[in-house]
Amino acid sequence: MEKTLVVITHPKLGSSKINKRWIEELKKHPDDIIIHDLHGTYPSLELDVKREQELIESVDKVILQFPFYWFNCPPFLKKWIDDVLAYGWAFGKNSGYKIAGKKFALAITAGIKEEDYRKTGRYNYTLEELTRPFETSFKYVKADYRPLYAFYGEEYNPTEEAIEVNAKGYIDFIEQL
Repeated sequence: MEKTLVVITHPKLGSSKINKRWIEELKKHPDDIIIHDLHGTYPSLELDVKREQELIESVDKVILQFPFYWFNCPPFLKKWIDDVLAYGWAFGKNSGYKIAGKKFALAITAGIKEEDYRKTGRYNYTLEELTRPFETSFKYVKADYRPLYAFYGEEYNPTEEAIEVNAKGYIDFIEQL
């Protein structure tokens, strides 16, 4: 397996059933997966941009793992994207496009049901459509953006079996990127 960095951004990770279960599954692959909890690493929310860029440079794939609420990512992940994917490093004149060709994907836990994220669903948008700004941003910096992975319906007390199947699927998703 190629080396993968999973950047976890969850402001209330301790109370998250799905994200915690995903992390447990990720921990079974320490030689292949670097688990990077942004809130745990930077409780003050002050990033070490150079360190973050070096982490990205050291891997083949980057997964941004986060809860999807208010139809977006947590603010700290947006700050990470803005600060780390900086002009002169990730894009721009004479930048070298340091992440060009690296595989990037999203792993999202969504509170609402999958059927609500359909053209005929409650919100009339798919999760892929709602995350199009991520896709566009990663394509802009010449990264190889890949389809997202999701767990839907976290707010509806999912069964342990559903959580288990999804957690195993998450590893398969990473391996197949």
